[in-house]
Amino acid sequence: MIQRNIPFSIVEKWLTAWSLSRKLPLPSKYKSGLMVEVGYENQKRRYVFTALHEDLVELSQSITQPGIFLKVCSSPDEIKNKIAEKWIIQPQGYMMSCFHPMNILNCTLNDEYKLEFEHYNSTYVIRIVTKNGALASIGRVVLVDDLAVYDRILTEENHKRKGLATFLMQELEKIAVANGVYNNFLVATEQGKLFYESIGWEIYCLYTSLVIPNVD
Repeated sequence: MIQRNIPFSIVEKWLTAWSLSRKLPLPSKYKSGLMVEVGYENQKRRYVFTALHEDLVELSQSITQPGIFLKVCSSPDEIKNKIAEKWIIQPQGYMMSCFHPMNILNCTLNDEYKLEFEHYNSTYVIRIVTKNGALASIGRVVLVDDLAVYDRILTEENHKRKGLATFLMQELEKIAVANGVYNNFLVATEQGKLFYESIGWEIYCLYTSLVIPNVD
């Protein structure tokens, strides 16, 4: 069920987890939204808003340089007539939640794989690698207060359709539960959304991104 009034607190926790996972500065408040100094070549800064407030519209008018992203919990249809044409809407994203145990039957890992673990900044990383050490799948869960944020879940193309992503989510969920955190949250692409729905996740809200493209 899509949420209409998005709590600022849940977006702040998600963005805090996003920053912790990438070892970036924590988000700071910007008017009705939040801002992170990302510092990547293709993403200098991001602003995140829970709704299409007037301060977002004003901010969009003041920015002229590429590489700064505006992100908002709204549909593209709500945005496109209020933001200048210099802003390009990116492929649709989805904030998703699973505030109950995931629908995963206990699954096991094929003998050709093994697990590697890492922990930093409230972030737990699980890698599924082959016996010779090649990466097959990787994912993270970041614990922020009562929220477990799943981040950068990836399976390499030649290891897909082997149940690795499902196993990975099962093991990440175990980490969250072991730490007393039962509310699960993430942002998915269109393709990822279908997988998460298959294991019990629901769309929390639409998540739309805009950026001014680089001009060669």
